[in-house]
Amino acid sequence: MRQIALYGKGGIGKSTTAANLSAAFAEQGHRVLQIGCDPKHDSTRMLMHGGGIPTALDLVRERGTSPIAPEEVVFIGYRGVRCVEAGGPEPGVGCAGRGIIATFQLLEKLGALEGDVVVYDVLGDVVCGGFAMPMREGYAEEVYLVTSGELMSLYAANNICKAIARLAQHGRSRCRLGGVICNSANTHREKELVERFAQAIGSFMIGFVPRDRIVQLAELHRQTVVEYAPSSDQANVYRTLAAAILKNKQFTIPSPLETDRLEALAFEYA
Repeated sequence: MRQIALYGKGGIGKSTTAANLSAAFAEQGHRVLQIGCDPKHDSTRMLMHGGGIPTALDLVRERGTSPIAPEEVVFIGYRGVRCVEAGGPEPGVGCAGRGIIATFQLLEKLGALEGDVVVYDVLGDVVCGGFAMPMREGYAEEVYLVTSGELMSLYAANNICKAIARLAQHGRSRCRLGGVICNSANTHREKELVERFAQAIGSFMIGFVPRDRIVQLAELHRQTVVEYAPSSDQANVYRTLAAAILKNKQFTIPSPLETDRLEALAFEYA
């Protein structure tokens, strides 16, 4: 079982990338489970054709000690991708990471945390204990950073590197950095900058996803690009990225950059 986690700044396109990767993995004949680890609980929306699904945390809150059936938390989406949303607390109350912890505990209890490929879509603006839980507890074995060439996106990616490096020192955590995915924002010399950033932290850029209007059109039709425009160049970009991830054997403990060096690198390509 390949356990793959996508981390990155909020709004960088993590969920779009995750959903299209899951669709591409499923197309290739793999049994796929995607777990949305974000309080917004919208990771699997395009796989579910726009339909929202109950979150694991809501079910746990509502049921208390009453049993929960697997089909109440795991929903079948495009090409048989199994979809789960962790959810989070009411705004301003509690820890958002608690939804992730409750979800993993519930899925393990139900025997539902399985598949050929498990994709974790995780918020990466703040790598607190809850959001780091997939890495810390040995679930997310491969971490892929989703970033653009914008400084704040690179800053968030660099912070996630710090978490990976710290957690890698603990015996229970098996997480390693598998590579950097550039989800383009069409900034100046963006591809070169992200490639340099990846090299600087001791990794590599495993894929470049160009900005394309077809992504917006697919989302308006409540579908992944892989489903909405299967013969498009953009769909093939996601398929190529999925194949590269499955073939990848280059896993490292990253060396995060000091802030001054990161800013100097971004300035060089500005």
